[in-house]
Amino acid sequence: MTRFSNLTSRNLLIAIHDALATTAAVLASFFLRFSNDSFGDRLPLLLTILPPFIVFSVVVCFAFNLTTAKWRFISLPDVFNIVRVATILTVALLVLDYIFVAPNIHGSFFFGKVTIILYWFLEIFFLSALRFTYRYFRYTRTRNKARSVDAAPTLVIGVAADAEILLRGFESGAIKQVWPVGILSPSPADRGQLIRRTPVLGSIDDLEDVVNDFARREKPIKRVVMTPSAFDRSVNPDAVLIEANRLGLIVNRLPSLESGEQPRLQPVAVEDLLLRPSHKIDYARLDALIRNKAVIVTGGGGSIGSEICDRVVTFGASRLLIIENSEPSLYAVTERLSARTTDATIEGRVADIRDRTRIHRLMQEFKPDIVFHAAALKHVPILERDWSEGVKTNIFGSMNVADAAIAAGAEAMVMISTDKAVEPVSMLGLTKRFAEIYCQALDSEFRRQPNAKAAMRLISVRFGNVLASNGSVVPKFKAQIEAGGPVTVTHPDMVRYFMTIREACDLVITAATHAMNPVRPDVSVYVLDMGQPVKIVEMAERMIQLSGLEVNRDIDIVFTGMRPGERLNEILFTSQEPTTDIGIAGVMAAKPNQPPMDVIRKWMEKLEAAIANDDRAAIKSVLVDAVPEFGGQQQPQIKVVGKT
Repeated sequence: MTRFSNLTSRNLLIAIHDALATTAAVLASFFLRFSNDSFGDRLPLLLTILPPFIVFSVVVCFAFNLTTAKWRFISLPDVFNIVRVATILTVALLVLDYIFVAPNIHGSFFFGKVTIILYWFLEIFFLSALRFTYRYFRYTRTRNKARSVDAAPTLVIGVAADAEILLRGFESGAIKQVWPVGILSPSPADRGQLIRRTPVLGSIDDLEDVVNDFARREKPIKRVVMTPSAFDRSVNPDAVLIEANRLGLIVNRLPSLESGEQPRLQPVAVEDLLLRPSHKIDYARLDALIRNKAVIVTGGGGSIGSEICDRVVTFGASRLLIIENSEPSLYAVTERLSARTTDATIEGRVADIRDRTRIHRLMQEFKPDIVFHAAALKHVPILERDWSEGVKTNIFGSMNVADAAIAAGAEAMVMISTDKAVEPVSMLGLTKRFAEIYCQALDSEFRRQPNAKAAMRLISVRFGNVLASNGSVVPKFKAQIEAGGPVTVTHPDMVRYFMTIREACDLVITAATHAMNPVRPDVSVYVLDMGQPVKIVEMAERMIQLSGLEVNRDIDIVFTGMRPGERLNEILFTSQEPTTDIGIAGVMAAKPNQPPMDVIRKWMEKLEAAIANDDRAAIKSVLVDAVPEFGGQQQPQIKVVGKT
C-alpha cells in the first residue's frame, strides 16, 4: 500500500493550507521588498511564476511528511521538517531567480537576495503558526477537560525523561483521569526544574511532606504514578508503595515503552516489586521473527499462553490461531485481543491437544509458520494423584502438536517446559522431560537431513514459577492476606525461581529467534536465566509488609509441610546436559541428549497400553526407563506446622 492510498480529506486540507502559506510567504516577502517602487510592474511576472512554484511546494511538503503529520502531536521533529521545506523552497527560488528569470526573462535579478531571505523567514512562520496554534488549543482543552471532570491531582515518581513521557500522554489525551501537579525524582539534577510546566518538587523521600503540603493548601493529592525508573532497586520502590498505601493514595504504574505496551496507567501489582531487575529484551529481534507470520498458540487461554498471544500480536503477527480446551478461557483471551488496535487476524478454536485428528486438521487448515505449545497440566499435587491424565496431555498431547506442526509445514515449534523437568521428582517434571526428549529426537532427525539449515526446529524452553500465573503462590498469598491470614508456606527452607509473565514470554520468543538462525545452532533445550532463587517464606513476609501489615502481629505465617512431588530446590540442567553460552542475555542452552526415535516410539507404545489399562506400575516403569534420573524417590516429607 502506497502513501498516496492512505491520504484522507484531512490531508487534502493540510495540503491546501501549506499551498496558501507558501503563496502568502511569497507575496508578503515580495510586497515588503518592492512596496515603495516597482511592485506593480513586477506583479504580472510574479503571478506567472507563482502557480508552478506552489505546485512544487506542495510536492516538497508531502515529501517531508508535513502533509501527513497530525497537528495535534506537532513537536521538534516537525519543526525541523518545516525548516527543511522552507530551505529547499528558498534554494529553488534562488535558482529560479538567478539562473532562469534574470538572464532569460527579466534581464536582472527579479526577486533579489533581500526578498529571498525575507521569504525564508516568512515561509517558516506561515507553515508553523496555525500548526502550533492548533496544538496549543488542543493542549489547553485537554487540561481544562481534566479539571472539569475532577481528574485526580497526581504526583509523578521517576526521572525527568520518564515523567516527560507521562506528561506528553496526558497532554495528548492518551492518559486520562490524572492531573499532574508535581514530580518526585531520584535524580538530584532534576530538582527545582520544570518538566513541561510541571515542577520537580523534591526527591522520592519527600513523598509524605509533599502530600501534606498539598493537603494544607486544600489541594489533596489522590494518586501516585510510578514510572519505570521508579522500580529501580536503588530507588527502593517497596518504601514508595508502603508509604503511598499508608497515606491512602491510589498507586499506578506507567509501563516501559520498550515493551510495546500502550502508554496507559495500570495498577501496581505486588509482583512488580518482588523480583530482580528484568533482562533487557531486544524487541527489534522479536519483531523481526514474528512480523507478518502466522502463529498458533496452544493453551492460549492460560496465563502463559494468553501472554504469548498478546506478545505475538504486539510484534506484528499477520494471523493468530488460539487453541484452547476451556471455552470461557478462549472467549476471554479472544475478546481481550479483539479489543486491541491490530491488523492481525485473530481466531479461536475449542480443541483438546489429546485429540490428534482435530489438532492435525486445525493446523493443516491454518498453515502456521510458528507454533507455541503452552497447553499442559501443571499442578504438581494434582498430577501426583492422576498420573494417566498427565501422560495423556503432557506427553501424547505434545506429541500430537509436534507431529501436526511438522505435517503443516511450520518453521518451528516452541514447547513451554519447566525447571521441574530437570532430574524430576514429580509427575509434572517427568512428563515434561519425556515431551522434551520427543521434541529433541525430532529436531535431531531434521538436523541430520541434507538441507538441515532450512529444516524445521523443535525446541523446548524451561523456566520456573511465573508470578501471578494461575496456581502460583502470589495470588494464593494475596487472597490469604486479604482474608486476614494465615499465609501458608509448605517449608521454611523452600526456594523457587520466579519471573514475571511478560519477561518469561519475551524470553521464550527470544529463544526461538536463536533457534531459527540461518546457521542452525546445535541446541534444542533453552533455559531462561531467572536470577537467584527466592525463599518462599521471605516472599510471603515481603508481601505482607507491602500490604501495610506486620508479620505475626497482623498476619501469621504457618508452615504446612511439603506436598507429594515437591522438592526444596529446583535445578536448571541435568548432569548429562552439556550447557553452552549462546550470547543472549537472559537465555542459556543445553546440547541435545536423547535416545533414538525408534526407542522413544517403543516407549510410547508401552505407555499407550499402560494408560488404556490405567496401570500405574507400567506407566512408572516406562517413564523411569526413558528418564533414568527419575529414581522415584522424593525428598523426605518434613511436616512442619507452626508460625515463623
